[in-house]
Amino acid sequence: MKATEIYSSATHIWLVLGRDSNKPNNIIDTNQYLIKSANEAIILDPGGIELFSPMLASILKHVSLEQVTTLFASHQDPDIISSLGLWDKALPQATLHAPWLWEGFIRHFGMDNISYQPIKDEGGEIKIGKTTLRFVPAHYLHSSGNFNVYDPTAKILMSGDIGAALEKGEPPMFVEDFASHVKHMEYFHRRWMPSNRAKENWIARVKELEIDIMAPQHGRIFKGETVQEFLEWFSRLDVGCACK
Repeated sequence: MKATEIYSSATHIWLVLGRDSNKPNNIIDTNQYLIKSANEAIILDPGGIELFSPMLASILKHVSLEQVTTLFASHQDPDIISSLGLWDKALPQATLHAPWLWEGFIRHFGMDNISYQPIKDEGGEIKIGKTTLRFVPAHYLHSSGNFNVYDPTAKILMSGDIGAALEKGEPPMFVEDFASHVKHMEYFHRRWMPSNRAKENWIARVKELEIDIMAPQHGRIFKGETVQEFLEWFSRLDVGCACK
């Protein structure tokens, strides 16, 4: 599993962990994120159970387990959080922040030690080290209870399935040409984003944020002008359609 630094300052880093060449061929590729601020760290969307070992090995190269105090799950899907039962043993003192709506479902993955902190529909904040992260509502995109994470220090929005692309092989980490990247996103967004109204609400909400990087849970990361290109493209896209 590759660990790529996408933001760094004296006390604050973002790592994306993914592009795992050893994952099974029939498992979709996912991006997991580690934020470390001062001496505290959080893992965003820790991934499926099959990724636990490479995730743990990668994380330990950058932080100690004692520094990982917090987990975040944007929603309930297994590629997001089915590794929970193993993290529950590795991080027994940690807290999981996840939508209140999915607590009864997420607990099926195993949680005897980690405490569950439900996120209200309107979102909220959490302090990690020297930075305060915001939980940004992204309901129905694609899950009915769903959140993004915004870091105002790094100006990064972890956007979950919004902006996701499914590509074969090991594509580049960043979107280099937006127009040519659309073909990897279009069907996914038409099919998995069921509500134009929810889409418009989300776009209005994130346009109020200062975003240098938009980091989805699948595929390439948007940086600089490609963030705005995505928002403009997404605003025009008619979603909630099973047609190819």
